[in-house]
Amino acid sequence: QVQLVESGGGLVQPGGFLRLSCTASGSIVSINSMGWYRQAPGKERELVAVIRPGGSTNYADSVKDRFTISRDNAKNTVYLQMNSLKPEDTAVYYCNADGTYDSGWRRRTFDQRGQGTQVTVSS
Repeated sequence: QVQLVESGGGLVQPGGFLRLSCTASGSIVSINSMGWYRQAPGKERELVAVIRPGGSTNYADSVKDRFTISRDNAKNTVYLQMNSLKPEDTAVYYCNADGTYDSGWRRRTFDQRGQGTQVTVSS
């Protein structure tokens, strides 16, 4: 099995910054895309940013030029640097990763999401 654990959320004032981290663990063989989603109260979950194995990225229009996604393949970790935070960025942020793991007798694919970390932007 594969587990994802996020960290770095918290309370920050508008205009501030936070850096989220998410590390995947388990019998991982390879990881394809890694990404961040968020869900605000009363709203649907939305994709914030995604990064592919080669480093290409995509961002939601609402976070372009403010958020930066990156990954450390050696550590199976994805980061989300969030700058110029706005109250509307308040949400639970989830990381997601897909790839292949060793189940013990065969390789299997996974598409796993973390438990989420709360980000609150408020004065």
